[in-house]
Amino acid sequence: MPPSSADLAALQTDLAHDLARFAPELVLAGTIVALLVAKLFSSLDRVNLTTFAGAGAAFALGFLAWQFVEPARFPDGPAFAGLIALDTLAGFVRALVLTATLVVLAMCGLSGLPDREDSADFGTLLLGAALGMMLMASGNHLLIVFLAVEMASLPSYGLAGFLKGKRAGSEAALKYVVYGAAASGVMLYGISLLAGGFGTGSLPGVAKGFAAAAEAGRMPALPAVGIAMVLVGLAFKLSAVPFHFWLPDVFDGAATEVAAFLSVASKAAAVGLTARFLLALQGEAVLNGPGFVVLPQSFGMAILVVAAVTATLGNLAAMAQTNLKRFLAYSTIAHAGYVLMALSTLTREGAAAALFYMAAYLPMNLGAFAVAAVVRDRTGSESVDACRGLLARSPALGVGLAVCVLGLLGLPPLAGFAGKFQVFAAVYDAGRGYAGLGRPGLGTAYLVLLGVGAVNTAVSAGYYLRLLRIVTLDEPGTDEKGNAVPLGESWSAAATVVALAVAVVALGVWWGPLATAAARAAG
Repeated sequence: MPPSSADLAALQTDLAHDLARFAPELVLAGTIVALLVAKLFSSLDRVNLTTFAGAGAAFALGFLAWQFVEPARFPDGPAFAGLIALDTLAGFVRALVLTATLVVLAMCGLSGLPDREDSADFGTLLLGAALGMMLMASGNHLLIVFLAVEMASLPSYGLAGFLKGKRAGSEAALKYVVYGAAASGVMLYGISLLAGGFGTGSLPGVAKGFAAAAEAGRMPALPAVGIAMVLVGLAFKLSAVPFHFWLPDVFDGAATEVAAFLSVASKAAAVGLTARFLLALQGEAVLNGPGFVVLPQSFGMAILVVAAVTATLGNLAAMAQTNLKRFLAYSTIAHAGYVLMALSTLTREGAAAALFYMAAYLPMNLGAFAVAAVVRDRTGSESVDACRGLLARSPALGVGLAVCVLGLLGLPPLAGFAGKFQVFAAVYDAGRGYAGLGRPGLGTAYLVLLGVGAVNTAVSAGYYLRLLRIVTLDEPGTDEKGNAVPLGESWSAAATVVALAVAVVALGVWWGPLATAAARAAG
């Protein structure tokens, strides 16, 4: 029976409504098409199109802000027949990805990377990766989850090897491709097990099938293996141990601006997808009442162990680094461990803490990478020693880097302290909650994890304060009159770093609104 005119009208109305809520992604897609078309005109080779890419990302962020201030016109809910979920969780992560993309494009404009001839290619890859990361945050079907991960990964491979004539960059991109393909294969096989086991690829459908099996007293083996394999793919995107080995080499070989993008935007998307995946399977939080209790006993403990090992390895390895990008790479791994600590609780409070942590992490890490990019441009070196006496050579960059480093360490009243407070509070509440439910073993495990997090924070002071000493206390190079040689950075570069440092302070002092938004995003 053919559909009636009323059915077609309703379908058209729903499609228009979904497209309106999907506007930020459509803007990015349109910008990518425009950049590709621009490559057809040789006259545009003399124009740096990085600014155009930034304008597209700004418009997309503007559409997202409009949706936030008018929730009645753009209500939360599934879209496109439930394939994606355009809810507060997706909105929070999409905002983080777009903000990171804008900051990175601003860094590119300041450093002149890429050049005019390659600017369209670079903008296409960067916005393409951002588009995939935004879809990762809203994926509500296993097929979309896999496609989104690949959409984010493939342009990232190109970005990692974008620098021409740099052998380290080519090697880094090749390693990234090989390891990424292996992780994607494992993840795809896990998705096939889940979809085959429950006859659906919808995340809510998979969760209902898993919960029904658990309530019947039987743990389906193949879907359980499927969940584990999907988590392996997500662990690769989060650079969690033992799937972290690609990240230091990729950061070392890639441009500093690309490393900054991967360290923040990619991690934010992976955190959002992991939170959605775990919360969908968890259903009602165990600490708030009856629910699916298998995950906290098995998968939660596995994530807990991975979180502890990831934070510990990242902090210990960072101590021996002399290259600034590898230094920040291992710091990124350590912070992935802190985020996983919150996610290991498998509660909405833990997911909210992880989202808050990523929002606080954004200005701190991007600020540190921005300084690294400016120092590279002015000195030609990417070593930690290139920052020696930076405070005397450039007070704005020195103070900005000091604020970002202290924020990464977690000192109050900076954003890093607020983020770690949220994470540790969620872990502590999980430990007390499980102990109160008569599961002292689980409660003790989370309290031990809390201790591991505190010890790792103290350990990280060893390398963060070492960098701070190099920046502030070590003697800089001097001219024939004994004066410190100025770094000579542009005012716009100094203003960018200072703005990020101000954001680190602001989020540490007034973190209530952000915490509320993160809690709302987690449901």
